[in-house]
Amino acid sequence: MTALGLRSRRGSSRFFVYATLVAFVLGSLFPFYWSFLVASRDTGMLSDHLPPVLPGGNFWSNAGRVFDSVPFWRALGNSVIVSGTVTVTTVLFSALAGFAFAKMRFRGSNGLFAFIVVTLAVPTQLGVIPLFIMMSELGWAGHVQAVIVPNLVTAFGVFWMRQYIVDAVPYELIEAARVDGCSVFGTFVHVCLPAIRPAAAVLAMFTFMMSWNDFLWPLIVLDAGNPTVQVALEKLQSGHYVDYSLVLAGTTLATIPVLIVFLLLGRQIVAGIMQGAVKG
Repeated sequence: MTALGLRSRRGSSRFFVYATLVAFVLGSLFPFYWSFLVASRDTGMLSDHLPPVLPGGNFWSNAGRVFDSVPFWRALGNSVIVSGTVTVTTVLFSALAGFAFAKMRFRGSNGLFAFIVVTLAVPTQLGVIPLFIMMSELGWAGHVQAVIVPNLVTAFGVFWMRQYIVDAVPYELIEAARVDGCSVFGTFVHVCLPAIRPAAAVLAMFTFMMSWNDFLWPLIVLDAGNPTVQVALEKLQSGHYVDYSLVLAGTTLATIPVLIVFLLLGRQIVAGIMQGAVKG
């Protein structure tokens, strides 16, 4: 095959790759754009034969109606507190447990880790009733700590960090730190944490999203006047008539914190992906 033919084949394959990536990006962005489009107009646009493709000028008025209809500021504050606290504790405790299971030798570690993995198969709905009874006896029902405390650490987080630490932290570095007189916790802070930042960023992103989008448990345990964002959004569509401009305006507002967290953690996530690609 001539050099011209090879160059033509490479050019066509490169065009196919970029066209596929552009299609995936547009497909991923379309739901966000459509939500903002509906939120910036009135619900009547949905009945138009040809829906508009450009946003209208009613977004801020619809956003104002969201804050007037439900305690949305309180819901945003509660979700930020809950999601932020759960994210920090899950990453910290999962990293500590993962370090212990991956690099420390103690009796029963394999069985205990297997038990943690098995709990991933147990539906969380099975624990709703006893957990609600426990929160009520503690006097936490209706308060955000009832949402935070049961989610301080997750079995998935422990599994994720343990699997990453096994390959990311060599035993030689740990032994060198011990020879230098570093304690176990000091070894974790100075040796383990710098090596697992990409995995911690990915876990933080997933944990924040799951906590931010959690609906069932906050709906059960929190009062109507002290909701999280997802419960507040449900209140916007609980009537006989659903104002989709109002609902999607609230949805757009609720998406902004998640995008901010992704932008903050995006560099570490990309670094983790690139590190895995290099290892592969």
